[in-house]
Amino acid sequence: MRYAAITERLQGLGGAKWEVHAMAKAMAQTGQEVIALTIGEPDVPPPDELLDKANAAMRGGRVGYSNGRGEPGLLAALAARYTKRTGRSIGPNQVMCFPGTQTSLYAVLTALVGPGDEVLVGDPMYATYEAVIRAPGAAPVSVPLRPEFGFRMQAEDVAARITPASRVLFLNTPHNPTGAVLTREDLVALGRLAREHDLWILSDEVYEELIFGGSFTSPLDMADLAERTIAVSSISKSHAAPGFRSGWAVGPGEFMARLLPVAETMLFGNQPFIADMTALAVSKPSPVAPGMVERFAHRARMIREALHGVNALHVHEPSAGMFTVIDIRATGLSGEDFARKLLMEERVAVMPGESFGPSLNGWLRLSLTRPDDETAEACRRIAAFAARQMEM
Repeated sequence: MRYAAITERLQGLGGAKWEVHAMAKAMAQTGQEVIALTIGEPDVPPPDELLDKANAAMRGGRVGYSNGRGEPGLLAALAARYTKRTGRSIGPNQVMCFPGTQTSLYAVLTALVGPGDEVLVGDPMYATYEAVIRAPGAAPVSVPLRPEFGFRMQAEDVAARITPASRVLFLNTPHNPTGAVLTREDLVALGRLAREHDLWILSDEVYEELIFGGSFTSPLDMADLAERTIAVSSISKSHAAPGFRSGWAVGPGEFMARLLPVAETMLFGNQPFIADMTALAVSKPSPVAPGMVERFAHRARMIREALHGVNALHVHEPSAGMFTVIDIRATGLSGEDFARKLLMEERVAVMPGESFGPSLNGWLRLSLTRPDDETAEACRRIAAFAARQMEM
């Protein structure tokens, strides 16, 4: 039988990257005790007011069809939020709603690139980025995010990889998996390249409210970059509501008009009761984000204090988000081998760095979302496992 080319382009770019996580879940389902530090699942439930709003909306009849752009109330709330953040007038025509950031990325890239085009993207990168770039036929061009610069993308590294086929500069700030946050100076330099080479800027900002210190800056906030920037986000992280799948894209009105048929072809509208809940969520600061920031920053420090310099491990302390990364290359194991053996021998599940790109070969990503006692015990087991590897 014949298949579309997209099925070939996406081979190995889906669930295979999460194999260690799947193994850990299967072990837990058989009753084995596993400390899972694999995924970024918020450690609190969504705020009660959001659940109450969704429930009231459902019972009030908000369960019918929507439209391809989004419910008017949510579009207005998002427009107001970004108008306040950018200091410029952002209208509802510059916003489109999707079921989560992942769908937003897929739709936006489908509208920006096609076969023969290139997308400049940081390496390491979130596990699905390569797939959403390859899906419409474009090619990812990896830009190394170097540890000596705190994994922040450097303009000179981007410039060295720009070709006539370059179409999009794909940013993720705050960054998953490293927790790096681009500074305003970083964005000015990157934005200069985007203007010189007529590149779109796609900015995934889902961890915007989970910065441990300092402030957040988006290319969308810069007036001279606004005409070429699309920012995507959701309430999955900021409001501990990943299961509701509620995200959005914000950008130029002309782009959104061209994106609309893509969105209508994909899903033709989100659930109105979730839109009502999301409108409430984005109308004010998250009540649960500050607590997550405090806990995740504390656990990042815990992990660094417990493991940095121990048995040749090197811990990178993040500036934001739900993860930290550890350099385990001195053990002689790849990230894949370390993660699999750690799970089998110590019942601790972590993500191998290779799931996030070749520049994290020999690294691990650890989630910061498990309770302090589990995190401390996981560190003890990781240290013991690393010690055994160094003795071999």
